Amino acid sequence: MIRTRLDQVLTGTPKPFRDGGEMSAIAKIATDGPLMLGFLGLEGNQVADPVHHGGPDKAVHLYPVEHYAYWRDRYPDVSVLHQPGAFGENFSCEHMTESELCLGDIFRVGEALIQCSHARQPCWKLNHHFGKPDVLKTVIKTAKSGSYFRVLEEGRVQAGDEMVQQDRPLPDWPLQRLFSLIIAGQHKGQGAALRVLSENPLLADTWRVRAARLADA
Repeated sequence: MIRTRLDQVLTGTPKPFRDGGEMSAIAKIATDGPLMLGFLGLEGNQVADPVHHGGPDKAVHLYPVEHYAYWRDRYPDVSVLHQPGAFGENFSCEHMTESELCLGDIFRVGEALIQCSHARQPCWKLNHHFGKPDVLKTVIKTAKSGSYFRVLEEGRVQAGDEMVQQDRPLPDWPLQRLFSLIIAGQHKGQGAALRVLSENPLLADTWRVRAARLADA
C-alpha cells in the first residue's frame, strides 16, 4: 500500500508562451491553504488548450519529486527545475513514480478521493518550456511522464495532506508498462493486451481509443 505526503499543491493560469500569441498554463505555482478539488480540477487552476488538456480524466496532474534530480543533472542550467511545477503538475509528492503507481489506483487525499486514469503524454511544450530540443524525446525514452487522476469524490486538499492508497484493481498495469505500450512504441506483438486496455473503463477515454488503434497496427 502506498502512503505518502502531498508536499505541494500547485495551480496556474494561461500566460503568453511563445511568439504568435500562443498561451500555456504549464508553469504552476505552489499554493497555501486548502483548495477545492472538483471533478474538473483544482479551484483556481486553468488550462489554455481545453482540447488537449483538462477534463474529467485529467483533473489532477501529479509529477514525482524523485524525477527532479534526474532532470537537474541533465539540464543544470534550467532554472525552472529548481522547484516543483516545472512539468505543469498540480500535485508534488514522493513514492508515486510510474513503476510504483498502477492504472486504477485509488487514493484518499484530504477530503477528496482520486483515481489514476493514465500517464501523461508529453508534448512539444516541454521542449519550449525548458529551452531544450530533446525533453519530449527523453520523457518517452525514460517513461518519466507523471500521471493523471480523475476525481471520484470532490473535497478540499492542501499541502501536508496524506495520500493513502485505498484500492489497486489492476496490479498488472503499472504506469510504466502502460506508457511503454501506448506512447513509447513498444506495442508490436501486444495486440491482445492492447485490446483489453481499449475495453477497460478505468483507462482514460483518449488512451482507450489509442490502444484500440495500436492493437491493429
